[in-house]
Amino acid sequence: MATSKTSKTATATKAAATEATTARPAGSRAAARAASARLDVPKTYKLFIGGAFPRSESGRVTEVTDARGRFVANVAKASRKDAREAVRAARKAQPGWAGATAYNRGQVLYRVAEVLEGRKAQFVDELVQTSGLTAARAAKQVEAAIDLWVWHAGWTDKIAAIGGNANAVAGPYFNISVPEPTGVVAIIAPQSEGLLGLTSVVAPALVMGNSVVVVPGSAPLSAISLAEVLATSDMPGGVVNVLTGDAAELAPWLASHADVNALDLTGAGSLDWISLEQSAADTLKRVIRPEPGIAPETPQRILALTETKTIWHTKSRL
Repeated sequence: MATSKTSKTATATKAAATEATTARPAGSRAAARAASARLDVPKTYKLFIGGAFPRSESGRVTEVTDARGRFVANVAKASRKDAREAVRAARKAQPGWAGATAYNRGQVLYRVAEVLEGRKAQFVDELVQTSGLTAARAAKQVEAAIDLWVWHAGWTDKIAAIGGNANAVAGPYFNISVPEPTGVVAIIAPQSEGLLGLTSVVAPALVMGNSVVVVPGSAPLSAISLAEVLATSDMPGGVVNVLTGDAAELAPWLASHADVNALDLTGAGSLDWISLEQSAADTLKRVIRPEPGIAPETPQRILALTETKTIWHTKSRL
């Protein structure tokens, strides 16, 4: 009898163990399903002012959709006050950026290209989502933008030789003209050229030591992602400030702002750019008029945002 009872107990124990073993995978599968059902963390696209990422003081946002009209993200919609803060940040940062050596500015611009290369897949995905480009065409645009940063990095220590010269004068003097940065440049970026169009207007302004307040066009997601690249590329805070929102709303405030030294209207062809140019004239701003497509890749584009300083110095008579 004792042996029979022991046998029954052992059988019951084995059955319980088997039941527990078969139950565990079911529990594990449920946990796996729960884990796969987690909510994604959507990215918040804010402004980029003074090296930080604040929300618009107005609390407004602009809805960004994909090529099929489906919601992608909300992007901060900048206000007049945001524009004022961006100009203030640009003015504060400009002397330090202009005071850096040309070689150092070139290193920073090249670093932007390096970080962009490492995040190329992200930019391709954003362009595919918002611009309706194929992955291949988006990749070509991102690669062209990276190459454009490298191209401008190479000009930082060479442009003075193109834009400056020694002038012949009647007298015992040295007369030397050298290009210098204009100061704070407000830019309306091309409205339909994505990351490449944005790069084509921002990079040349930075070469000589200007600081920038830019209103991007049709690729606000890429603009803020580019701001994240700049924030991690040794670019001093405030040198580049990005205001996503309505160019028609922001452009008049930037054109009339007394602390803005130059106005680049490359992407303002659909706006009342003549009125903007007239507003800029009240404070003697240098103005680049609208152009179709992306800004040209030439040294003259860099020199368009410089001033020329001429120095007289007596020659030794010994």
